[in-house]
Amino acid sequence: MPIQESHSWEWVAAAKRKATLAKIPEEWILPEYVIKDAAARRKITGSFIEALLSDRECAITNIASPVLIERIRERWCTAAEVTLAYCKRAAFAHQLNNCLHEIFFSDAINAAEKLDAHLANTGETVGPLHGLPVSLKDQFHVKDVETTMGYVSWVGTFEGEKGTGKEFSEESQLVEELKSLGAVLYCKTSCPQTLLLGETVNNLIGSTMNPVNQLLSCGGSSGGEGALLALGGSSIGVGTDIGGSVRIPASFCGVYSIKPSFGRFSYRKVANNNPGQTIVNSAIGFMSTSLSALDLCMESILSTKPWLRDPDVVEIPWRPHLKHQPKKLCFAVIRNDGMCTPHPPIARGVEIAVEAAKRAGHKKACLGADGGHDVWKQLSILHEPLIPPLEEMYGDGPTDPMLIPEYQDYALKRLRYTARYMEYWNSTVEFTGTGRPVDAVIMPVAPHAAVIPNRYFHYGYTEIADLLNFTAVAIPITTVDKSVDKIPNNFEPLNDEDLKNWEAYDADVYDGAPVGIQLLGRRFDEEHMISIAEEFVKLL
Repeated sequence: MPIQESHSWEWVAAAKRKATLAKIPEEWILPEYVIKDAAARRKITGSFIEALLSDRECAITNIASPVLIERIRERWCTAAEVTLAYCKRAAFAHQLNNCLHEIFFSDAINAAEKLDAHLANTGETVGPLHGLPVSLKDQFHVKDVETTMGYVSWVGTFEGEKGTGKEFSEESQLVEELKSLGAVLYCKTSCPQTLLLGETVNNLIGSTMNPVNQLLSCGGSSGGEGALLALGGSSIGVGTDIGGSVRIPASFCGVYSIKPSFGRFSYRKVANNNPGQTIVNSAIGFMSTSLSALDLCMESILSTKPWLRDPDVVEIPWRPHLKHQPKKLCFAVIRNDGMCTPHPPIARGVEIAVEAAKRAGHKKACLGADGGHDVWKQLSILHEPLIPPLEEMYGDGPTDPMLIPEYQDYALKRLRYTARYMEYWNSTVEFTGTGRPVDAVIMPVAPHAAVIPNRYFHYGYTEIADLLNFTAVAIPITTVDKSVDKIPNNFEPLNDEDLKNWEAYDADVYDGAPVGIQLLGRRFDEEHMISIAEEFVKLL
């Protein structure tokens, strides 16, 4: 879409939205009465969106990813049929929920047809993800597809720059790996302006709300992924995580996610906010409607040996032997981080997980550097305003960047803190009774369920995993029940932030919202943590 200097950011955003909608086939455009009906409902997942699909389309899009791949291999369905079903459901999801930035259904269908021809001609699949539709957060570069990352100023450019020669031609390494494995890429999902927000709102498309409870946010920054998965428009998606960005939307939308350690998967050629910041690295993350899909996707990607192409990736192949668990595990529990007390449904969710572990016989133990210059650089291109939730963080413009000695000091402090935490974790061997340190930590993802817009005050529960570069898995536990999850009479806030968080709790508004927890493991502990998460799903 050609952009002129005279065009306002509002004009560019409106033109981009129109162009995106035009990529949906006419026969998939929903009638106005359906849109209005959806807007009047609290929940649009499950039976509501499935009523718009055929029985066959529902059957295909409700099958777990590993099973679906096997069905394609067995010729129960074709890759093209699967891709069509997911594209159609994603098209409906976007019209109902505003969760997509980029649509490339035609390319996806062509790719799927080539996969079908390969299977028909050779009797072999291209790879372990043959025919599986995979959605992507709008940070990943895909050839012939735009990347905006929620910035209006990035429309028609390469990361805000014109004439680079990379426009519509760059491809993230992970995207290349997915394609080589037989995955079919078909859409890119919404994210917040700057990525640094636990909600999903930007000037390009507006807000993406929670399809399970439309009074609440879908989370962020991989919020569009969470919403699309909850609506069944994807079964596996790829996001990123620097402060909870795959765990928060997964927990808010009732799906699964894993934040691997940075260095396990390739971040090469992935767009990012403030890309030179390396004290706490953003990690590739995966989100899905099933744990088995997370397992399959990670194992498949590592089979391509990404460390041979990305110097930041550590040479650690997938280690299936780490999935064999001892009969008795020991979990630490963080019920409260001492800064922000979880709302009643979150506290109840943690206790459900703890009690499930105890019943099974497991043990329990109690346990922005550049001054905003990168953000303001992107916004200034089209005089695009900062979204309101970020005004307190970024103010009226860039400040003086952090000096190199100060930056180095923060880097050293992080290393010292991480070493102390690792020593502390190791010391738990003295009281676990298993002969091993604590296997994992059960803890909240956030102090609330899917947050009321503009009421996200505390990120400490997710930031710790990124600070330590530890692995963490988010799993759904239950839903908010207004008849049970009431504010206790003896509650006393820990501080002003805690008071604001509790003043934002409204049991009637939250009723029915998903409640999730996270399981925190150690560094490069992906196989082990997926196995522990699978154990919890069985227990629950």
